[in-house]
Amino acid sequence: MDLVAAIQRQAVACEDLGSPMYADLLRRLVDDYELGGTSTAVLAGFESAPGDALIGLRLLGAVHRLVLSGQAPELAVFYPSVGGEWDAVLGWEAFDQVLAARGPELRNLLTQAPQTNEVGRSTALYGGLLRLAEVVPLPVRLFEIGSSGGLNLRADHFRYNLADGSSYGTADSSVVLEDAWSGRPITPAVLRIAERVGSDIAPVNPLSEDGALTLTSYVWPDMTARLERLRGALEVARKVPADVRREDALSFLRNLELSEGHVTVVWHSVMWQYLSPAEQTAGDALIVALGARATPTTPLAHLCLEPMRRTPEAEPEFLIVLQVWPGGAPRILGTADPHGLPAYWE
Repeated sequence: MDLVAAIQRQAVACEDLGSPMYADLLRRLVDDYELGGTSTAVLAGFESAPGDALIGLRLLGAVHRLVLSGQAPELAVFYPSVGGEWDAVLGWEAFDQVLAARGPELRNLLTQAPQTNEVGRSTALYGGLLRLAEVVPLPVRLFEIGSSGGLNLRADHFRYNLADGSSYGTADSSVVLEDAWSGRPITPAVLRIAERVGSDIAPVNPLSEDGALTLTSYVWPDMTARLERLRGALEVARKVPADVRREDALSFLRNLELSEGHVTVVWHSVMWQYLSPAEQTAGDALIVALGARATPTTPLAHLCLEPMRRTPEAEPEFLIVLQVWPGGAPRILGTADPHGLPAYWE
């Protein structure tokens, strides 16, 4: 897929997921690039980048970083994330001026892949933990692949409100997920997470000013509910420690051990697709091998929210899947939005 086709595809995705501002910006970026405009020099050298490198979103995230840090005031008036309002014509003109003035700096930022700590995905992950607690009522050792800043490792410290007025999680949390899920009721459970460990090839420290800025810059500016969730999760992170290590997925999985009297949970959300097919096969094999060593007092669970097909012929869905060892087969628990919220339990 060439760069233009990849950016056009990203524009469609932004529109479908509720960001008309980014959909518009990406389409204008394509027009500018094809006409040899300012963006041509900024994107030079990235023409052959694979589609999943998300070069268009990298550039938009880099510009958003300048806006959030106060370095692009002429553009900030158009960014809802800092109180502005998007204007398709004037906003693009200001965006183009930033490209022209800050091109070399933006090119450097293009080397950093988007780090999306989508807190809404905790709706699926935390609900999955509650489902697990229905059958394995043990303290949890939580291990996450592709953690980025590890915000979702604190999922039990968020509040999940349901349409019927009931709620789960921490009552006074700074993260409130409205209409979190529907479908088959979930039995309330007391969850104790004894350990929170994550891995990422490029982890972000959410407790640092730079790390918080990085995570915020990759949230689409007109999706204010997502920004509010992220900012609330950054507050939670200051109070609830988690250990996120610089380690690739396979190394992380190879080093996992089971623990007496605990259920070891390996979870991940919308990251498996970024592994190569060989890495996916190896990762599955490592999890199955660890599961083969599980006992009733040292169980293992694999919980994920990933785009998958129910059958080879079916369309992809974002499925919430749980597998428990010893002996369990994978179970589809439900579905969720790509950003996690809402989830539906089957």
